[in-house]
Amino acid sequence: MSTSVIQLTMFCKEVAQSKIVWAIKDMNGFPAPAGTDGKRAMPFWSSQARTLHLISIASQFAGFEPVPLSWEVFCDRWLPGLEQDGLMVGVNWVGATASGFDMHPAELKRNVEAAFV
Repeated sequence: MSTSVIQLTMFCKEVAQSKIVWAIKDMNGFPAPAGTDGKRAMPFWSSQARTLHLISIASQFAGFEPVPLSWEVFCDRWLPGLEQDGLMVGVNWVGATASGFDMHPAELKRNVEAAFV
């Protein structure tokens, strides 16, 4: 199983349990860097611990703070906004380069909701 699949599986499982999605923010707002394919993605994590760990090892996110979002708010406000802006969702990015799996907002919602069952 690839690291991306593992991260997606853990994201879905943990968010289904906690009903919380974690973003990061600094004084300039929420990051949405361009990936190697040129598409921009806004990263989200499934736990505060994962978020804090990434902030501590990825220099490009030094100074960012974790922001909890309820699943309801994430679905009602964030996912439609990301879709409208043409942004992908970064799922549990890891490592010093903050890399990971990116997917379309609607696809992420379907995956997490399937884990609710």
